[in-house]
Amino acid sequence: MKPVDLAAFVDELARLSGEAILPFFRTAIHATDKSGGGVFDPVTEADRAAEAVMRRMITQNFPGHGIIGEEFGSQGADAEYCWVLDPIDGTKSFISGMPVWGTLIGLTVKGHACYGLMHQPFTRERFSGDGSSALWRGLGANGQATERKLRTRVCESLATATLMTTHPALLAPGTEEPFRRVEKDVRLSRYGGDCYSYCMLASGQVDLIIESGLKPYDIVALIPIIEGAGGIVTTWDGSPATKGGAIVAAGDKRVHAEALKRLNP
Repeated sequence: MKPVDLAAFVDELARLSGEAILPFFRTAIHATDKSGGGVFDPVTEADRAAEAVMRRMITQNFPGHGIIGEEFGSQGADAEYCWVLDPIDGTKSFISGMPVWGTLIGLTVKGHACYGLMHQPFTRERFSGDGSSALWRGLGANGQATERKLRTRVCESLATATLMTTHPALLAPGTEEPFRRVEKDVRLSRYGGDCYSYCMLASGQVDLIIESGLKPYDIVALIPIIEGAGGIVTTWDGSPATKGGAIVAAGDKRVHAEALKRLNP
């Protein structure tokens, strides 16, 4: 990879994709169902426009890099450097006018998720991480731009944990029962949030997230953010989460270990 300020380049991807998305938010935008008859899976012109502008910039600057994107598929996915993009993670929230969606921009090196950013252009927040540290940037109480390091919170057990999932109805077949085993033991369970929930975990507001049926573009960008904040992200069997699937993210390793035991009795 040629010398480049990685964070600055990703920030520019975020800026350009945000400019493509925001004109469509809270408008009468049309959503096409790409599920093929399954659970409603919307895609909009905003999704496509944002991914297209990011792909164009990556290809112009790094023609040898691979790209995996939700809307336009994969090119060079086995390249040493590979960008993993989800232009709007949480399209259902987006078309409902709820600001809990975001643009996910991740970079893998030899299959390892090394950098990630979640951009919420409507709230003007950016959550980023490189696996060793994580940062939030946004507007402070005085309306001025500010930033702070992200850190997950201490949580000793499921009994004191706040659990989130996008929705049980979206869990992959055969995975709802294990999820319910964990859910019945937590202090608080909440649904919704998509990528924003993972960033709240990195911020120390949520303790545990359990989902299944994820694609790489749903999770790769979030891994370095959570790990950089002190958390852990794996599949339900404890393997690396970069390929998606059934995912467990936790702010405290003790809660992660306890959740794995419930999911795999």
